Parts: sequence; C-alpha cells; structure tokens
Amino acid sequence: MDDTQWTTPGTGGRPSLGELFSRLSEQSSRLVRAEIDLAKAELAQKAKASGIGAGLLAGAGFFGFFAFAVLLTTAILALALVVEPWLAALIVAVALLVIAAVLALLGKRSLDRGMPPVPQRATENVKQDVNAVKEGLRS
Repeated sequence: MDDTQWTTPGTGGRPSLGELFSRLSEQSSRLVRAEIDLAKAELAQKAKASGIGAGLLAGAGFFGFFAFAVLLTTAILALALVVEPWLAALIVAVALLVIAAVLALLGKRSLDRGMPPVPQRATENVKQDVNAVKEGLRS
C-alpha cells in the first residue's frame, strides 16, 4: 500500500489521527476476513480427510462384520463338541457382550478427549495477530 495516499498537506507528510484510525479499521477487517478464510479452509481440509477415512473404515467394518460372524459360528461349533450347543452359544454371546461393553467405554473416553476439533493454525495466527497489534499499540 502506498503511504502517500494517507498523508495530509501541512502535517509534514504524516497521516492525521482520523486517517490512521481509518487505516486501522480497514486493515483489521481485512485481517479478520483472512483469518476466517484460513479457519474455513483448514476445517474443510480436515473434514475431507476425515470423510475419506470414515468411508474406508465403514468398508472395512462391513467385511469385518461377516468375517467375525463366521469366526463366531466356528467358535460355537467348536464349543458344541464339548458342551451342549445352546450352552456354547450362550458362552460366546456373554463373551461378546463383555467385549462390546469394554470397547464402548474406551471409545467414549477417546471421543471425550478429542472434542471439539479446533483449527490450530488459524488459532495460532490469531494469537500472533493480537500480539502484533499489542506491540504496535505500545510503540
């Protein structure tokens, strides 16, 4: 930006206080818009990567479900050689419920630690901008 547009005749080439506030307002709004755009771009990028990962995990879960069902049937049939078939099915079902409860608790704990997603670069840039404005006001 050219500083000559901000000078006032008779002030020795220095901008007036009103012009300085006008410049500050203009630059501040431009800075805020730029930071908002950066935060949007960062969140969009993270959302896209998360969406792709979630889709791949869903596909893996789909096929894993059927493989797991076959393994459970195999376990029930193997136990049925030792105990009654209904008891074999009950033993496997109880073991599955225990595993499901443990996984649910671990998953909830993990989600509680990771929320909410924060745009880290944009947050850091805003902190740097605030510090730069504070330094500018001090000088």
